[in-house]
Amino acid sequence: MAQFEIKGIKVRVPDTYLTPQLSKALESGNYEWNEFAAIGRHLVKGDTVLDIGAGAGFISTRAAHMVGVDNVVSVEASPEMLPIIRRNLNLNAAGGVELVHGAVVPDSFEGDNVVFKVEKGFWASHIKPVETNAANVISVPALHFTKLLEKYKPSVVILDIEGGEVDICQQDWPSCVRLLIMEIHTGRYPPSTLKAMFDGLSRAGFTYMPWGTQGEVVVQQRVV
Repeated sequence: MAQFEIKGIKVRVPDTYLTPQLSKALESGNYEWNEFAAIGRHLVKGDTVLDIGAGAGFISTRAAHMVGVDNVVSVEASPEMLPIIRRNLNLNAAGGVELVHGAVVPDSFEGDNVVFKVEKGFWASHIKPVETNAANVISVPALHFTKLLEKYKPSVVILDIEGGEVDICQQDWPSCVRLLIMEIHTGRYPPSTLKAMFDGLSRAGFTYMPWGTQGEVVVQQRVV
């Protein structure tokens, strides 16, 4: 079990999950640094945070330190990551964060489960098409987007789901959400799809927020 400390947060990751790229990011302190900076810029007292695609729990921990453990819900699709997230939350006095297992899907998705590909580098795991025939493909609970947000009523959504954001961005968003911090994955889709995503967010009342946007981490604020 490898242990790292990034900006005062302890992160433990089993050696079997450490790809060279992931090891380098953790050792250098650059792991999820864009998201870390964005929430540091925008989270305020009274926010409730839904962290979708929690990975190792680093960002959920940061959010909990800012707004309190009772105001953070951490969502992760990979069942193998759940005990790792819980351990990291506990290591950092954030054990009260609620942890939810499942993959977030658009409201149009039919079914209670969705096909999910578990990668060795956990940060690259993602939903797969149903017809995919590959190793490490599992079925996980499908969490329909609007139902999830209506249950937890977050004011801030952090979204890092390796391409799954495409459909989520193109549907209605509950009015409780004031801010979206999202990692886009332009290696997975063309500019036309990116345009459709941002057009969808615009229809839902969001607009570009430059403060906190860095590289593929994009901040969108709700226009009131």
